[in-house]
Amino acid sequence: MKLLIAEDDPKLLKTLIHIFESNRFSVDGVSDGAAALSYGRTMEYDGLIMDIMMPGMDGIRVLQTLRSEGITTPALFLTARTEVSQRVEGLDSGADDYLPKPFSTAELLARVRAMLRRKDTYLPDLLSLGQVTLNRSTYQLLCQGRMQALSGKEFQILEMLMQTPGIIIPTERFITHLWGWDTNVDTSVVWVHISNIRKKIAALGAPMEIRFIRNAGYVLEVDP
Repeated sequence: MKLLIAEDDPKLLKTLIHIFESNRFSVDGVSDGAAALSYGRTMEYDGLIMDIMMPGMDGIRVLQTLRSEGITTPALFLTARTEVSQRVEGLDSGADDYLPKPFSTAELLARVRAMLRRKDTYLPDLLSLGQVTLNRSTYQLLCQGRMQALSGKEFQILEMLMQTPGIIIPTERFITHLWGWDTNVDTSVVWVHISNIRKKIAALGAPMEIRFIRNAGYVLEVDP
């Protein structure tokens, strides 16, 4: 499991990273809202743990922006603010849980594990976008009664695109998501997979298109 921790207190951030790495989580840590938003947009994480009060952009604005872009990564807020109205504000922004400071390590770990279990429970087998449906169980793309089978890599690429239609995804993000940070895979490999996906979309007559934006990446456009 991979977590993103956003906390502006450097001492607490270091402690949180140590806690989770000691419990076999992979962790990235950032110290401001802009960085949290940038990292959160990569969709590389199984869960987000964020302080509400951060410089530049607070945690609630970060999560509201991610949710508006269709990113559903589970999120837990850590904050010293304990009033009921502020807890409600955090939950209404799309958070899955809320843990006020100070907190115990045991409770923090328990809440994060529960949050991640809920993610697994509620992940739908079908990802639908207009007339097109991606079956996560069978790696099949369906449109109006027609079906195309996808390879594992094709499925992962198309899933990323369908989760954020209209949002440009850099080629490097596909590489790190599919092969990891330390891979030697060339960007041309991504192009080959996307070329194959395009052919299968065309064979279905599906009302969507994967466009390449020079010096930016790929974006999925869906006809209304």
